[in-house]
Amino acid sequence: MRIGELARKAKVSTRALRYYEEQGILSPERTPSGQRLFADSAVDRVRLIQQFYAAGLASRTIATILPCVDTGHAAPGLIDSLRAERARITASIAELEEAGRNLDRVIDLAEHPDPEHCPALREQPQAGAA
Repeated sequence: MRIGELARKAKVSTRALRYYEEQGILSPERTPSGQRLFADSAVDRVRLIQQFYAAGLASRTIATILPCVDTGHAAPGLIDSLRAERARITASIAELEEAGRNLDRVIDLAEHPDPEHCPALREQPQAGAA
């Protein structure tokens, strides 16, 4: 099938498919005139690639995983690499949650300003008072 048909069936853009090819994670055949031709199995491959991206994996990581999918055997170090990626994502989540808590405090202060945190609410000295 041609790239447009694959894009429709897999529900991705043709640009995404070209990117996958550039990254070495999708390999079409080529006609003598250079047009891309994809096997029917490419639909499932693209959907799998989309799942990997949705899991937060980079294209170079996906490129190391796909041969393992094809052979049914994990390459040495792959599981450790995936666990490290999971730890990185978990740390990012923790950082975002902390940022969310900090933003909640800012919102609370904006909604309920107090003299300690808002100089405009502090009592101003009376003119002429000693």
